[in-house]
Amino acid sequence: MKGFFNEFKEFINRGNVMDMAVGVIVGAAFTAIVTSLTNDIINPAIKLFTGDAASGIAGLTIPVPGTENGIDFGAFISAIVNFLIVAFCVFIMVKAFNKMKGLGKKEETVEEEAAPAPTCVFCLEEVKEGATRCPHCAGELPEPAKAPEKAEEAEA
Repeated sequence: MKGFFNEFKEFINRGNVMDMAVGVIVGAAFTAIVTSLTNDIINPAIKLFTGDAASGIAGLTIPVPGTENGIDFGAFISAIVNFLIVAFCVFIMVKAFNKMKGLGKKEETVEEEAAPAPTCVFCLEEVKEGATRCPHCAGELPEPAKAPEKAEEAEA
């Protein structure tokens, strides 16, 4: 039982869980802002253009006998607008995050690519390190291919 709680503690302390928790909290707050935008700015603008009704957006509510609200297309359209605004903002944030994340990877990749690859002594094409035959000319290499030493290492 103690191992179970230790495992749970490690899970909670993992960075991804904390990031997700912060994301959920910020997402809830952002959703409240978008809902207010839709209810307080977009819906009144629609009422302005379509005419005002006693309840709901004019012409977009169908009364149904025996129900309090009926079929409210205005609320449905508001929910769609909310979703589109939130989805677009999340898309922009994820795209920016991936771009920032990619910048760090590009720097690491440049360092890895800086190491020269071994070449075939016959056709001078690249071969994988440790290869005993060239995949391009099928020439048998005198020894397993090794990456050439850098000039700095050769001088030392």
